[in-house]
Amino acid sequence: MDNTSTLYYEFLPTDGQKINVNPDKTALLIVDMQHQFISRDGLDAQVAREKGMFEQWAYFFDRIDNLTIPNNKKLLEFFRANQLEVTFGRIACHHKDGRDRSPVQRRPGWNNILLPIGDPGAEMVEELKPLDDEIVVNKTTDSVLSGTNYEFLLRNMGIETVVCTGVVTDQCVASTVRSLADAGFEVILVEDACAAATQQLHDAEIMIMNQIYCQVMSTNEVIDLVTEELAKRESVNV
Repeated sequence: MDNTSTLYYEFLPTDGQKINVNPDKTALLIVDMQHQFISRDGLDAQVAREKGMFEQWAYFFDRIDNLTIPNNKKLLEFFRANQLEVTFGRIACHHKDGRDRSPVQRRPGWNNILLPIGDPGAEMVEELKPLDDEIVVNKTTDSVLSGTNYEFLLRNMGIETVVCTGVVTDQCVASTVRSLADAGFEVILVEDACAAATQQLHDAEIMIMNQIYCQVMSTNEVIDLVTEELAKRESVNV
């Protein structure tokens, strides 16, 4: 895909550059692809219907069904088939009254999320259901790193590059990408495996994060890049 640049990086010769990836040190991170947020029968969709606002969310759910879930599934199957690390971050609080939530998740409005561990809405959608041996971290913040042991887990496994997907692009995904970058990880943001409430919000956040905090790529570009590196590894081992 053509990466979108801001004025900050307009003068750099970025054409043809690509991130260096070691598959053995790369993890897929799927963020908040949970029933409550992305299912048409989830709580968020139900609330939108009750308030007469569901038509305003048509773009979001169409993108989720037609692009975001299929591309996440494609990446998930690719990483699993090649025995690469797969991880998940999800919003889920420990106390049923949500008193352990961060302030950002208890403010009035759309971000007022009360989703205790064990609630069906907290689970990843069926198409992206984690396997028993895959890491799932529960967060009460936007960022997967903040307030969880996710960074320590990555360090323990020797992970250097994180391929990030999920929802929503301009909130939890963006917070996670920034945290990963600040912690010293290389980050690939998979543009067509993410979604925001509107195309404008999605595009704006992609433009802001690209090159500064991550390298924006498409699903197919990620798969091609990792496949190329896997082939190199095989040729060395022959």
